[in-house]
Amino acid sequence: MSDSEKRSLFIGRFQPFHAGHKALIDSVLAEGKKVLIAIRETPISDSDPYSVGERYAMIRAVYPLDLDQVRIISIPDIAEVCYGRQVGYLIREIRLAPEVEAISGTQIRAEGGRKDDHAEE
Repeated sequence: MSDSEKRSLFIGRFQPFHAGHKALIDSVLAEGKKVLIAIRETPISDSDPYSVGERYAMIRAVYPLDLDQVRIISIPDIAEVCYGRQVGYLIREIRLAPEVEAISGTQIRAEGGRKDDHAEE
């Protein structure tokens, strides 16, 4: 990343990227903030059927023109997020409407949903 402007970080599997993920990211973009999406590099499995490249493409399909507003990177899989005191950033939980929070990637995968059907809702 070349710019020094701070961003809001979203770390996830995005298996698949769906309307709930989009609603979270859109809520921060609506505040005028830039976003960094960190895709966890998880091995392919029943619960993680999409590669990093496929997930990147899913997200970029939703935000095709927002190259500066929405940056996407991949990161090694993580066990935890740790921080020390006075780190210079906030940790914030974003609460959405119950029907949006109920969206489940597990359910989408179980229903055999296509990877590009769920972020446009």
